[in-house]
Amino acid sequence: MSNSDALISRLHELQTEALDLVASAADASALEEARIAFLGRKEGRISLVLRELGRIDPSERAAVGAAANRVKGTVQAAIEDREGALAAVEAAGGVALDLTLPGRRPARGGAHPVAIVMEEIWEIFRDLGFTRARGPEAETEWTNFEALNTPLDHPAADEQDTLYLKRGGLLRSHTSPVQVRTMQAYEPPIRILAPGWVYRRDTYDPTHAPVFLQVEGLVVDEGITFVDFKATLAEFARRFWGPGTQTRFRPSFFPFTEPSAEVDVKRVIEHADGTVEETDWLEIMGAGMVDPAVLEACGIDSERYTGFAFGMGPARIAMLKYGISDLRIFFENDLRFLRQFGPDGRGGTPA
Repeated sequence: MSNSDALISRLHELQTEALDLVASAADASALEEARIAFLGRKEGRISLVLRELGRIDPSERAAVGAAANRVKGTVQAAIEDREGALAAVEAAGGVALDLTLPGRRPARGGAHPVAIVMEEIWEIFRDLGFTRARGPEAETEWTNFEALNTPLDHPAADEQDTLYLKRGGLLRSHTSPVQVRTMQAYEPPIRILAPGWVYRRDTYDPTHAPVFLQVEGLVVDEGITFVDFKATLAEFARRFWGPGTQTRFRPSFFPFTEPSAEVDVKRVIEHADGTVEETDWLEIMGAGMVDPAVLEACGIDSERYTGFAFGMGPARIAMLKYGISDLRIFFENDLRFLRQFGPDGRGGTPA
């Protein structure tokens, strides 16, 4: 064996030893010791081999030099890889990462059931010709109460029920102020759906929350009658709850509508086993014909125009639809709960 072949063989042996030592380095200090032992300029074992180049034939030096550079590059790359692995372990709190294990997929949740219901409500009324309208959450007493035929000495305007602001105004207790602002800004015909957050001094319990979503609708035009009112809401109920849904209108009272009604539905549920169940009557919203005083307060001629309005809570609708008994679960963001509704937001178990 020539001198050059002997040196190249020695370099390959050193490479194997160096890679084993680098792989077994438990920390940065041990890794640095391995680097110095093999790549150090003065006492590095690979560097010492290179000093023997002067003893071989000049025609063989190029081959030995190329082999030495390959070995040095391989060992240096192994040291850098090990540095990265040790740094990852330190960042993980001292726990080594096993890259042979399968990766973990990101946790998947699901669409919120209240958001699902809100979107379904909007899709139905959009198909019926309604436009979405929004307004500020901080309102005036006039838009929140007085324009809606509710005097300030009414119990609903009391501080025990309404959240007033220090510098005047209040947090709206319903989305009806959006109806007021729309009637002030636009001439009839008006056909809007007003979703949004509302605020009340309610106790946080299974059926109440101090902040919740509400959606209200308003129709104002010439010749609007109670027949239009009933037909629109009955059509909504059939599209939302199913074609066999029955609708009932019970007389009620709201300051801003006359006559007023509570709207109930009775559903027909077809189970997976083929059986059919008819539910009890379920209250889903309050509604009524717009009081002429409200139209006049907003600058609309009540002799020429009539209309109807309605309001419902998407959270209550979601509780009825999915058989949920405690409102508070909607605010907990528990992924175990949300995953039931699927990534497309159409899961869940109907009541």
